Amino acid sequence: MEQIIANAAQAGVAEWVCCPRTQNRIFLDTLERCPSVHRWQATDERTAGFFALGRIQATARAVAVVAGNGADAASLFPAVVEAYYERRPLIVVTLDTQQSDSDCGEYGRIVQENLFPAFAPSIRIELPRRDGWREPDLVSLCAEEFPIHLHLVCAEEILPSQGVMRLVHVADPPPRQKFRGSLSEISQVLRFRAAQEGLVLVLGGLDPDEQESALWLARTLKAPVLADATSGLREKLDPQLLCDGSDLLIDSPPRYVLRVGAVPSFPFWRALEEMPQTDVFSITRTGLSGLQRPSCVIEGEPEQVVKALDDVVRVGDPCDYFSASRKNAGRWEELLLTYPESDAALVQAFAQHASLAEVLLLGSPEMLELWNTATRLRNPVLYVRSVSQAGGSVGTLPAFLGNAVDASFACALIDTASLLRDTTNASLLSQLPPGKRVVGVLNSGENTDFSSVDLQQCARLCGAEYYTVRSEADFEVIESIEEGNFALLEILPDAEQTRLLRAAF
Repeated sequence: MEQIIANAAQAGVAEWVCCPRTQNRIFLDTLERCPSVHRWQATDERTAGFFALGRIQATARAVAVVAGNGADAASLFPAVVEAYYERRPLIVVTLDTQQSDSDCGEYGRIVQENLFPAFAPSIRIELPRRDGWREPDLVSLCAEEFPIHLHLVCAEEILPSQGVMRLVHVADPPPRQKFRGSLSEISQVLRFRAAQEGLVLVLGGLDPDEQESALWLARTLKAPVLADATSGLREKLDPQLLCDGSDLLIDSPPRYVLRVGAVPSFPFWRALEEMPQTDVFSITRTGLSGLQRPSCVIEGEPEQVVKALDDVVRVGDPCDYFSASRKNAGRWEELLLTYPESDAALVQAFAQHASLAEVLLLGSPEMLELWNTATRLRNPVLYVRSVSQAGGSVGTLPAFLGNAVDASFACALIDTASLLRDTTNASLLSQLPPGKRVVGVLNSGENTDFSSVDLQQCARLCGAEYYTVRSEADFEVIESIEEGNFALLEILPDAEQTRLLRAAF
């Protein structure tokens, strides 16, 4: 077991999220003797998985989760799926005994081979090792940045070693793979056709180290930009940013689309499935096109790809999207003033306070879409995360806490379903360094299944202070929340104002 921890350290694993179980006691005892790594304690596997995902997002390092047996680890499935589509190196460690490693229906046991089918390869490791056994190359596996499942099958007579582990150090993360794909077609479009026929730059989620190259590309092209909040670049690209751009582009599709970053959340991106007349190019670390139709994908770090593009010329706005965008911006501002207690206006008000945070997490796809539509911020928000790619409203609070570990002030915007799914975070809160953490819960009342839920009681279960917000002025309470406190704001928009705003726009 010491060798497994040492191999993980060579792959850059500095943090382990541990779910104490009878089956993994020996492994956790071994970890406890290793002062070179940090151990987090989580009460259940689903919370552990998304907290680990948040730590991977924040640190750009692989993080391991130690579950019990396969039955416990099944709760990690949503986090593994999310890590797969975000291309994050989440390592899942499960333990079983020789006697239970079969499909015999034994109580509390399940088969672990291919536990996470297409999303994380299962590597079986028998302990003690047999002669000739070769350790899995975790450095190479983590360099691919996909989830991994280590299935430890232990003989019952194995006893924990004694003394402190002599682990020298935790290595830096392995270097990422070089980009893959041909740049010839997109280079031809950018140089010779886009300035005449029209191109829109679409920015999906970007890691902090990806933002500079995407920003340079946008400013050089001078093309209209549709930027997801998770790009962290919306405010810096305000002059080029399309207001209500998704509907604008659906009504008047561009000839070319160049996407940089993760798969965007915009309805326009989904509508591209039915727009064969628009050629789509993607520069993305994940390697995923996000479309079922043909498109050109260049897989790799945006910085590498943008440098390889060489001479990038100004494209501009031959389709005159900027003019329509300015009209939309004027109409939108007027509607927010007319309906100040609608869901969009309250999200805009919350955003002004959240823009001062070091970390922002947007929970469900609906929250991300509303933020993209409603918010115009005075302060740039560079660190914006989401876990809505595959998990929906699952795991948002633990992922938020994982991202917010090192932040003195962090904010999240989630919906009611997200809160109700994640009320087991009190144990994690006590392990975090001091920091002000504020979660806005938008309770629009549209989902009648949650109309009778007492969110104040949910806040108590989460270990949070509770406040209600019905107007822009109520958000001033954020300033009074003391450093080191965890607060939950139930945002209650006026249903009629929300209806009228949506009908007017």
